[in-house]
Amino acid sequence: MAKRQFLQAQWKNLVMLNYEVDPQILDPYLPPGTVLDLWQGKVLVSMVGFVFADTSVLGIKWPWHVNFEEVNLRFYVKHFNGTEWKRGAVFVSEIVPKSMIALIANNLYKEHYQAMPMRSSVTLTQDSHTQFLYEWKFKGKWNKLGATASNQLQDINPGSAEEFIFEHYWGYNKLSDTVTMEYQVEHISWQTGLVKDHVFEADVAGLYGEAFEPYLRKEPVSVFFAAGSDIKVRMGDKIVV
Repeated sequence: MAKRQFLQAQWKNLVMLNYEVDPQILDPYLPPGTVLDLWQGKVLVSMVGFVFADTSVLGIKWPWHVNFEEVNLRFYVKHFNGTEWKRGAVFVSEIVPKSMIALIANNLYKEHYQAMPMRSSVTLTQDSHTQFLYEWKFKGKWNKLGATASNQLQDINPGSAEEFIFEHYWGYNKLSDTVTMEYQVEHISWQTGLVKDHVFEADVAGLYGEAFEPYLRKEPVSVFFAAGSDIKVRMGDKIVV
């Protein structure tokens, strides 16, 4: 039976820069009972920027907390529940502009939210593309993540790299060496637009730790854009290993 719905919103204009990393740097974040989910033998992390819109928590739209940006760093895992493998994401860091959002998510899901000043922009170009830019202020400087994507959207092909990155419907978080938080995320399969250029300028060591710096300073192995959709997040449950 599905858990009670915790959050309902739209996730819009998702920009995802994907980097190959050494799996050892993810060991401190790997939830018990999960294993790394590989793409063609590669361990990937993603820098993600997107917009929360029309957000309600436990059925309530909280004033000044309905529409906002998020930038996160995540990686991919699998959990076998005895009958099937569930594919999910683990968040190393999540940045939002509202301290109340960070407080609720960190307390309920033991996530890794931080509140920082944020801004975003959507700019139409003259060649049937749109530029999406997400910025957040850290230690007095603006960091940025963005991409320019085609306005011509297409469905995700089964077995594609886009499917691997976007089609994760579970979230996992390490609570202790023996306990993991698991929660379900529901949305339709998204449409994507071909990306022609991208930008990522950030204080990687300050934001995510020195272990990530050599990898996030390189060119990403892929960059994707998805238009997004309505989403639902269910209340979490604990897995004891």
